[in-house]
Amino acid sequence: MSLLTVGSVAFDAIETPFGKTDKIVGGAGTYISLASSFFVENQNIISVVGSDFPAATLSEMNSRGINTDGLQIKEGEKTFFWSGKYHNDMNNRDTLVTELNVLEHFDPIVPKPYQTSEYIMLGNLSPSVQSTVIERITKRPKLIAMDTMNFWMDIAMDDLKKTISMVDVLIVNDEEARQLTGEYALVTAAKNILAMGPKYVIIKKGEHGALLFSESQMFFAPALPLAEVFDPTGAGDTFAGGFMGYLAATDDITFDNLKRAVIYGSAMASFCVEKFGTERLLEVTQIDIDLRVKKFNDLSSFDLKK
Repeated sequence: MSLLTVGSVAFDAIETPFGKTDKIVGGAGTYISLASSFFVENQNIISVVGSDFPAATLSEMNSRGINTDGLQIKEGEKTFFWSGKYHNDMNNRDTLVTELNVLEHFDPIVPKPYQTSEYIMLGNLSPSVQSTVIERITKRPKLIAMDTMNFWMDIAMDDLKKTISMVDVLIVNDEEARQLTGEYALVTAAKNILAMGPKYVIIKKGEHGALLFSESQMFFAPALPLAEVFDPTGAGDTFAGGFMGYLAATDDITFDNLKRAVIYGSAMASFCVEKFGTERLLEVTQIDIDLRVKKFNDLSSFDLKK
């Protein structure tokens, strides 16, 4: 099945307790599409970069079945850039630099071949850009998922709630779920989000796993304990890519299959954090993924019989 990713393709500069990088490739759309490329052979991406973005990276994406015809290249302009420094606990970070550049006036164009996409993953972007993409799709996909963040809740809550009402799955972390709803208990927060329109909500809890909710069902997926976490940047986007890639590949949107997709998303995210940027994702093999998923299964599987 066809998958369309909408999200930033960008540059990052990252500092963690394990080291720091100069400007490297990042962006929600990049992480999502790379992660999902392990599951779907052909996918499309809508994004924008400047003429400073390396052609070699776009060629690498193409070689992995990622169609970049919907990725606009703005000649003479600069690509979105973000720089951040993580605290020792790796759960908190300080933003040092944000340069919107080409993203500031991004108008997402949906090429005609993209119109029949059966699955759409809206990466973290302005909710007005996310809703514009939905409105420009002529045929309703089987499933639309979106990610968002606190920033949009601070400055564009009305637009955000409008976009949330248009999607099937909302993916947020626990802090974002609480801010969005004003509820501390995540079960209550999830119910409030479902009342906004989505059929499902996923609440990520970082190193403590992820929760999947529908109106009548709930599922918890553990996080894989790792000896070292080098860089959490992009882990949530990689989760989303693995989640949507698996759903598109299996073409099954039952709750049981969404549970499996959460595990595959968690497995992909566990790879992402092992090195800086997208480096680890570019090394992963299908055998690695199968073994990692088995570890997740072993971690939470038990027999009630005595």
